[in-house]
Amino acid sequence: MPEAQEGLFAAVDALLEEAAGTLPPPAERVRLREAGSLTQAQVAKALRVRRETVADWEAARKEPRPPKRAAYIRLLEGLAARHPVPEPTAAPTPPPASAAHPVPSAAPSPPSGAGPAEGVAAPVTPARPRRAVAPSPAARRPARTSAGTRAMPGKAEPERAAPAPADADPRFGNGPLGVLDGDGSLYCVGGLVLDCPATTLPALVEWTLAEAKLGAPRLHKSGKDSDPLIVLTAGAAELLGLPATLEDRRGLRLPEDHPAVKQLTKADWKLTRRGFGPWARIYRPADGGRRRCVQLAVLPWGALDARSWGDTGQLPPAEVAAVLGTYATRVLTPRGSTAVCGLELMSALRPPTRAVRDEATGSWVSGPLPGSLTEPVDPAPPEAPMEHPVVAARYPRFHERTPEQALDEEAYDWFRPLTDEECTQGYTHAVGIDVNMAFAAAANRLNVGLGPATHVRAPAFDPKLPGSWLVDLSHLDLDPRLPSPFTPRGDRPEGPGWYSTSTVAYALELGARVRPVEAYVRHEHGAYLDPWYARLRDAYLETMADLGVTTGMSDEEFLAAMAPHKDADPGRAAVLSAVKSTVKGGIGKLRERPQSARHTYGEGWPALQRPTWSPHIRAELIGKARTNMHRKMTRLASVGRYPVAVLSDCAVYVSRGPSPLDFLPYTPEGKPLPGGFRLGVNPGMVKHEGTQDFLWLASMIEDEQLNPARHIKGTDAVADGE
Repeated sequence: MPEAQEGLFAAVDALLEEAAGTLPPPAERVRLREAGSLTQAQVAKALRVRRETVADWEAARKEPRPPKRAAYIRLLEGLAARHPVPEPTAAPTPPPASAAHPVPSAAPSPPSGAGPAEGVAAPVTPARPRRAVAPSPAARRPARTSAGTRAMPGKAEPERAAPAPADADPRFGNGPLGVLDGDGSLYCVGGLVLDCPATTLPALVEWTLAEAKLGAPRLHKSGKDSDPLIVLTAGAAELLGLPATLEDRRGLRLPEDHPAVKQLTKADWKLTRRGFGPWARIYRPADGGRRRCVQLAVLPWGALDARSWGDTGQLPPAEVAAVLGTYATRVLTPRGSTAVCGLELMSALRPPTRAVRDEATGSWVSGPLPGSLTEPVDPAPPEAPMEHPVVAARYPRFHERTPEQALDEEAYDWFRPLTDEECTQGYTHAVGIDVNMAFAAAANRLNVGLGPATHVRAPAFDPKLPGSWLVDLSHLDLDPRLPSPFTPRGDRPEGPGWYSTSTVAYALELGARVRPVEAYVRHEHGAYLDPWYARLRDAYLETMADLGVTTGMSDEEFLAAMAPHKDADPGRAAVLSAVKSTVKGGIGKLRERPQSARHTYGEGWPALQRPTWSPHIRAELIGKARTNMHRKMTRLASVGRYPVAVLSDCAVYVSRGPSPLDFLPYTPEGKPLPGGFRLGVNPGMVKHEGTQDFLWLASMIEDEQLNPARHIKGTDAVADGE
């Protein structure tokens, strides 16, 4: 075919593609996708675009262009054929006032970026319940169907839940969790309400496992399905015979002789070692490989810490289900504090074992999974906390270890006096910027040890070997207007000290002479945290998109969107807070110290039995996060911008205006300075943390001797859980 004719045919094909069909209005695009129980993420994956692009199409902010347009139209036409617009019907005769009382329902939420296909996504703002809620005490309860969904008054059959996606697991058709209220209503994700007949704990556990269809599929093929979670309101706790508060404020658990615990024991149910507290796991030993376990969260006992979940624990049951359901879909089903969830997510994404065939017998047995933390290992002595047996064997209880004896990889807490130039150059404000998900970003592609450490004397430094190195970095002469990258307080090292591989590698980058005296290195290593980072990154970005902050915004658009983002939807703001707390809490759990007041110095404690107890990984990660901060601050210093204070992932700069735009440097082309701080929503970019006037800054530093970065928002960042 002649080349000119080929070009004409291609042009015609393009026109035909553009004319392939007409897109329905934005609201209909959303309706069709939701009618098909599809998430924006699923549509995006099929069409090979980003989830935010689908959200833009549905909001009419952008229109699809060829060749995606034709494929998107075909999808919508297929959904329209299966889910036509329902014809209006006459309203049913309302029941008498005594028959039922409706529950106020929130307005449907705008479309949000849902989680991956492993679970059924739920909007944070609850949808209208799919059945009438409990009748007044004078009326009979509506009949229960075999599925446990309560029938709507005046209808022959109950409304059914929307069909699950084709690849959804039918065992978990009602989602990952439910919130049980005192009238027996179990509020699930997506507005579904089940009628739970149980009035005792054993009956609740039996019913949940037999009829509720709650839970979530495993996140890794060698992992375990998430157990169903039942969240108890104050009314449900009272119904089940639980006290309104826990008397044991230290142990946070019911006594073993409490009637509720005795009921479970009599019915052959067991509790884990932590007993019956705000988060209780009730189980029977696995039968034929099948788990029989239910997780309970007791709201009146403080199961949802306000520092992580905001006011979620005080919300109506349907809204609690929506918040927790979104978190469960994007992260994992809650099974304790957000710190516990952060650690559990690591194991869920990289299980310690997998099924392997025994060559001798031909049967399947459990074997270690390559790339995972497969068994507990002792830390190197400089990495271990003081209470650990490997340290207690060397030092008495109240010995204060020196840098030559202990690794001290912690986040920054540094500030400095103002210079004369800063006091006389007309600066009017102090502006704080905060790195988004700084510790999660540091986990990306981080090489960490997966096995025990090997002790070596006078080694040559190898940046590819994760571990701890005793090296003298005090000779490196750095600008005093910047914190040292080698110590949390930002002061210059005075001699040899222990550092993680991340920190020593950065010292090389700065031109230091690196001659280790000794080291503890891990020859078995890998990027263990990569899937953990990816899942939490996606959860964070999807939740931020729900709050109106998306990637690709200009700096001005980003700052404008960030200003009201936490006030736009309290439920989604709670999910955002929980996701961020999951990151920091999970990292903290890697070096969990003894929790019992009865712990004896030098003895082990339960956390040491976890493969994920690894102070080494925590040190590598924090060292990388701190040196990442220093690298960007050094880049800004190259053009005359110096921080006056740093707290963890927040840096404070003097400015001639109240906005980050007033001090962050840009190239002549209007681009952010390469290698410096960059405004944006992605992990590793920065947002506006807070602004105070210059006199406030001077008073904080000179008069009160307090770190301004801790108070730049007008509150104590640590007290606020930042």
